[in-house]
Amino acid sequence: MDLSTLKPADGAVTRDDFRRGRGHGSGNGKTAGKGHKGQKARSGAPRLGFEGGQMPLFRRIPKRGFTCRNSKNIVALNVSDLNRFEDGADVTVAALIEIGLVKNPRDGVKILGNGELTKKLNVSVNAVSKTAEEKITAAGGKVEVI
Repeated sequence: MDLSTLKPADGAVTRDDFRRGRGHGSGNGKTAGKGHKGQKARSGAPRLGFEGGQMPLFRRIPKRGFTCRNSKNIVALNVSDLNRFEDGADVTVAALIEIGLVKNPRDGVKILGNGELTKKLNVSVNAVSKTAEEKITAAGGKVEVI
């Protein structure tokens, strides 16, 4: 199979420009595919999900929670996790992924100040806490926020 032989599945592509109710010779005349009588055969048929006045399902089910659009999903790492790097190494997001500390950086990586750092590192990540910055500089390293 290659790109030149691709085609949609049977029934996947349907056209909505079919002219209904144009005589029995068209194959869709008289009732125009709406059957005989009843509420759905008439104009002004109820909207999708209408249950004849009964409380609709989408209103019966409880709604919970809220998702803020502006929130960022930031991956947090502790200072103690950076001891995996060699002395004098550059700690970047790419280096953290390569060493296996971060799988998916999402909206950024932040270094937190939990634990101790025994190596001199040049850290350049999206965010660093105040205590983490103090510990990195106390160990002789540098901090850069990108």
